[in-house]
Amino acid sequence: MGISKFLATLVVCLLSANVLAAPASEGALWENRHVTKHVKTYEGTKSCIECHDEEAADVFKSIHYQWSAEAPNISNAKGKRIGKLNSTNDFCTNPSVSWIGILTNNDGKVIGNGCSKCHVGLGLKPEPQMTQAQLENIDCLVCHSPNYRRDVVKKPDGTLAWQPKAINNPEQMLSIAQHISKPTNEVCMRCHVGSGGGMNFKRGDIETAHAGADRDFDVHMGSNMQCIQCHKFKDHQVVGAGTQMSGKDLPEARGQCENCHKGRLHAKAENDRHGKRVYCTTCHITVFAQHDRTDMRRDWSQAEAVAGEGRFEPKIEFQKDVKPVYTWWNGTGEIALLNEAVRVGPNGKVGMYVPNGSRKDPKARIYAFKYHTAKVPIDTTTGMLIPIQVGPVFKTGKIEAGVKGGAKAWFGRDVEKVGWVETERYMGLFHEVQPSKSALSCRDCHEGGKGLDWKALGYPGDPVKGKLPKGSF
Repeated sequence: MGISKFLATLVVCLLSANVLAAPASEGALWENRHVTKHVKTYEGTKSCIECHDEEAADVFKSIHYQWSAEAPNISNAKGKRIGKLNSTNDFCTNPSVSWIGILTNNDGKVIGNGCSKCHVGLGLKPEPQMTQAQLENIDCLVCHSPNYRRDVVKKPDGTLAWQPKAINNPEQMLSIAQHISKPTNEVCMRCHVGSGGGMNFKRGDIETAHAGADRDFDVHMGSNMQCIQCHKFKDHQVVGAGTQMSGKDLPEARGQCENCHKGRLHAKAENDRHGKRVYCTTCHITVFAQHDRTDMRRDWSQAEAVAGEGRFEPKIEFQKDVKPVYTWWNGTGEIALLNEAVRVGPNGKVGMYVPNGSRKDPKARIYAFKYHTAKVPIDTTTGMLIPIQVGPVFKTGKIEAGVKGGAKAWFGRDVEKVGWVETERYMGLFHEVQPSKSALSCRDCHEGGKGLDWKALGYPGDPVKGKLPKGSF
């Protein structure tokens, strides 16, 4: 699916409150009554911060706004704040060089608005210093009003900004501003399902099907759990972040199964003992991308026309019903930094995110991952990765235009010698947890089972070969 087709489908499907709206909670109804009583006009974010200035300050400092944070979870961060704006990735590279725009094809159809589509701001890039302009750039409604929609517009001064679709209908706009709630699954999914340019492209385990999932698809969301029950917020800072390539709001906190699932969990004690070295999702996520195919490889060295859309995209290899790969992880990892020469690993690939851990590491456990590869540009003179300005590629299919534009925007100069490197990235799988009846059994990995590569995990072979009790499942 092309990215423009994704955008159209996302608007029709995911952004429809009738499709994804969750039942109103008592708290949400209280908030709506409260706002209806106090909000009589809506003049943008300043209407919110008249009462919620402390909350706005909290949002300003959060990773959802700053797109960077302290990064003790990244072992080569060297004390720097790391995030989307000052790092790169193996999907659309760096959002800073493709921030906001109104990109049209030759037929005049909008095919892209930039990476700020999923930023909780109104078009300005976040700055480290808190100012009134930065506070009024926060878009409170994008997370707190399920009926809210926005578009990129050109302002009278020629700058671009995100603007509510209902801005010219004061009555409708006021209703949207009055009907607010805590973030629902719907508003979380608007960005997290569509990250990477298409539905389920990036994560692989956050799909459109989660809108109406049953317990066999995902035991949590299929039980009507809300994202914020696991990804709890404290002063607008969120618990979460697995193998992500940026820092975290709350470095000391990590959403883990044990936060809720305590004590004896399995009928057989040996299964509970596994939890000390094998993470829960390793057995309980046996396959991902069950409904929407996911991007497993992206080659930016070549572009392909998207049939019927009047646009192009890099060559992407998709898969569906993908089996995870498994390796050790202790909660930290190493990333490829944007302004440093890359290091090529023994396998010939640059590690975009490689988890730290081994069999000898007492803090590490075996986790399930999506293993993504890519081919991205590099300045062969400096050895640094080059961000790609994706707009020219989407519009014309000319890779060199995107590379040149990205280099100019990021480095402030042209790059004379462009090369290409292979990359790899391990992406933790934590959604689409399946019930016990669908989990891996003992013999899926032991006694000849092919579930785990024991030698790759540091074992001479199956550690329980010939020892598995009869009747073990």
